[in-house]
Amino acid sequence: MDRPLIFITNDDGYQAKGLRCLIDMMRPLGRILVVAPEVGQSGKSHAITMSQPIYMRLVEEDDDVTIYTCSGTPVDCVKVTFDYLLKDQRLPDLALSGINHGANSGVNVLYSGTMGAAMEESFYNIPTVGVSLLSHDEDADFSSIPSFVLPIIERVMRGEAGIPVCLNINVPDLPHGQIRGVKFCRQTRGFWREDFEKRQDPRGRDYYWLSGYFVNTEPDAVDTDEWALKNDYIAVVPVQVDQTNYTQLRQLQAWNTQCSE
Repeated sequence: MDRPLIFITNDDGYQAKGLRCLIDMMRPLGRILVVAPEVGQSGKSHAITMSQPIYMRLVEEDDDVTIYTCSGTPVDCVKVTFDYLLKDQRLPDLALSGINHGANSGVNVLYSGTMGAAMEESFYNIPTVGVSLLSHDEDADFSSIPSFVLPIIERVMRGEAGIPVCLNINVPDLPHGQIRGVKFCRQTRGFWREDFEKRQDPRGRDYYWLSGYFVNTEPDAVDTDEWALKNDYIAVVPVQVDQTNYTQLRQLQAWNTQCSE
């Protein structure tokens, strides 16, 4: 009972290979509690369930690992764990989200269910890390991750990054020997441009299928996560919920003086 308690969730669902790889990677460091979505919840960002019930189901339990499924979103998984399952109990020593199948670099952090859950975890003043691999393959190869990412997680767990902390780690889909190392960097400025393909269902009703592409507005900046990943580095970005534009705020605060005159 004195072993550290590690909480894990994801947005790909409790059966995803990435989640299982993260459980196996963290098992030597403590007892693991998993609450993960019943089905995939990619792109749910910070969504919560308010107009329908949330169901939970115990699917696995042994001395080291307990796994529940949750019918809600990734953030629901965090909230129901910390505010119900662990209410009036010891909170986890570390909270993780992932390993996601697909990138969560750049502006993707705003859309990501993986990082939505990670941000929610950090609200409880628990060291938090979200991990993603740049592969959407259900049978993706995660073998390059532990030797690079586990030392970072261990340092975060020891409090070396301070509290609160939420790291967004993205790993290129490369064999271990081709990854050049780790870059601590900032989020790339950019945006998505969506393409909607109009189709018809068998009854003649129109529907729209979403696709799109990412526009990197600073492709030559060498201190960003997109640059790091493009150049075969693991990208680590510290993220936070405060989205205040402080440069612009200082400009706007000058208006106070002008308005009072």
